[in-house]
Amino acid sequence: MSKQQNDTDSKRLCDTIVEGMQENKANDIVVLDLREIETAVCDFFVICSGESSTQVDGISSSVERHTLKELSEKPWRIEGKSQSEWILMDYINVVAHVFYKDTRTFYDLEDLWADAVRVDVPNLN
Repeated sequence: MSKQQNDTDSKRLCDTIVEGMQENKANDIVVLDLREIETAVCDFFVICSGESSTQVDGISSSVERHTLKELSEKPWRIEGKSQSEWILMDYINVVAHVFYKDTRTFYDLEDLWADAVRVDVPNLN
């Protein structure tokens, strides 16, 4: 697969993950484009917050359903479902982070990856 095709596929997956987050009213969605960072482990991070552990779990389920429906993609691995404070969904080229709002503030991934191109997605609610 060519680099351009891989970038296009990653971007499409990233956009689909954002849609899945929006379906369950995720807050403060941020997309970090990591493609120009040499040490990055993937192409994109998609980060969002939920107001409760129930919503965090619901957002991750919505992302999983939406990516499967739209792209026939399933996450390679999901971490954090048992606590629902930080659920990491690894789609290899795109990693989705669904945080409980206080946990997101503590880890501050956006600052940790400040060299990335950042896109703030407006809240729909």
